[in-house]
Amino acid sequence: MPTIAFQGVPGAYSDLACRHAYPGWATLPSASFEEAMRAVRAGRADLAMLPCENSLAGRVPDIHRLLPDSGLHVVGEHFERVIHCLLAPEGATEATIKRAHSHPMALGQVLNILRDMKLDAVIEADTAGAAKIIAEKGGVEDAAIASSLAAEIYGLKVLRHGVEDAAHNTTRFYVMANAPKPPPVGTPHCVTSFVFRCKSIPAALYKALGGFATNGINLTKLESYMLDGRFTAVQFLCEADGHPGEPAMARAIEELRFFAVDLKMLGTYAAHPYRIENESN
Repeated sequence: MPTIAFQGVPGAYSDLACRHAYPGWATLPSASFEEAMRAVRAGRADLAMLPCENSLAGRVPDIHRLLPDSGLHVVGEHFERVIHCLLAPEGATEATIKRAHSHPMALGQVLNILRDMKLDAVIEADTAGAAKIIAEKGGVEDAAIASSLAAEIYGLKVLRHGVEDAAHNTTRFYVMANAPKPPPVGTPHCVTSFVFRCKSIPAALYKALGGFATNGINLTKLESYMLDGRFTAVQFLCEADGHPGEPAMARAIEELRFFAVDLKMLGTYAAHPYRIENESN
């Protein structure tokens, strides 16, 4: 059976993303992003599902740091709507609950229900892990904020479904593999991801990206972050609409190479339907 690795324990939102994107595949829990990547490199998994950004919390910093030297390639993307549930053991009710356990990011996304039910927030390592702890703990005073999949796995009941404050709470994932799998040239709605550093000359970034403007290439992402803890060494993660095998994109990348150093192409892949639908709105 094909296998896809993710960071977290069974029932995590990354696990849910794997099951939605690759139904019928086995999912492989991993203690860290690095371990999920190692599973692919070692052949224990065919793919890895790694979160890269969230519509509320922004980017996932560790992923940006790990991608360039991971030895893996981005072969797809997936957008997963995050639907938080209030989970509790049998016997517990909304009237008996006093504490809600979850990852701090999840707790920050359910402030309304915490306030309305007067619940104390208890920080745990992750959402599914919180569900596991509540299931093992038992009792009627503790609940978890986690996915409905976590409720199913750990035998908890859903007291409330969809308790998140923002309805647009969505996480984007990179799908990683050992080898690149670009779509054929001419495939519509392609995305190309790459990282680079600029040469230390005036207006280097402006010049590096100028080729995308003159060739009519739309840049959908440009993010900078420090490299090796040095304030003067900045790396950029960039994403563009198009395929590097197409003339316009090829010219833009050729111009980028002239002004950039350490350019690494992370992958070209088909845009997820969520991206296409939101671009048209």
